[in-house]
Amino acid sequence: MVIYTGKDYYDVSRKAANIISAQIILKPDSVMGLATGSTPIGIYDQLVKWYEKGDLDFSSVVSINLDEYKGLSGDNDQSYRYFMNKHLFDRINIKKENTYVPNGLEPDSKKACQEYNDIIEKFGGIDMQLLGLGHNGHIGFNEPGEAFEKETHCVDLTKSTIEANKRFFEREEDVPKQAYTMGIKTIMQARKVLMVANGKGKADIVKKAFFGPVTPEVPASILQMHPDCILVADEEALSLL
Repeated sequence: MVIYTGKDYYDVSRKAANIISAQIILKPDSVMGLATGSTPIGIYDQLVKWYEKGDLDFSSVVSINLDEYKGLSGDNDQSYRYFMNKHLFDRINIKKENTYVPNGLEPDSKKACQEYNDIIEKFGGIDMQLLGLGHNGHIGFNEPGEAFEKETHCVDLTKSTIEANKRFFEREEDVPKQAYTMGIKTIMQARKVLMVANGKGKADIVKKAFFGPVTPEVPASILQMHPDCILVADEEALSLL
């Protein structure tokens, strides 16, 4: 694992965006595994700036997102499809038909997961997977458990995850209780993994995930076994190392 330190959120975002832009410049038809949440917003803003300057071309890029809430349509402002359109896809020249997010409106979980696995397989896997880090060590919606989930699956969201997400909804009962997410096996098969972490609140889990035992109780700890994993984190997130 390679660790890059940033001074703050802006510095971390810029360094992570540099790594992503290098991937796209070296391989214009890269298959990018993308993530949502507060962590990557600064990264996407930086990539858009470079695109607007003419330094980046996304016309041949394929994007495959980590996850989506079950039951939400892509035009729901809390869906991850909506998030990606708002923060990245609508601001660059990526072809919308080359952007993939799990189908949250497919009620048949088995069908939705198999279709998404087939998409990933069709493109030969993921070249670079961008990840954030949950406070409990989850990556995507792969929550702490007794075993590492393998491929795309439907997950029951934990109480802590629902609690963390309820601020985005008018009522707590509106928060989806399930989501479709890539599995650990799929993430580990990405040729390169880029993990980004910010803030003092992530310091304890960064230490557990990357310097503690590899265990399903801390899903991100499996990344210690990945042959090409990069961690970009600010000084606060690395303060316990």
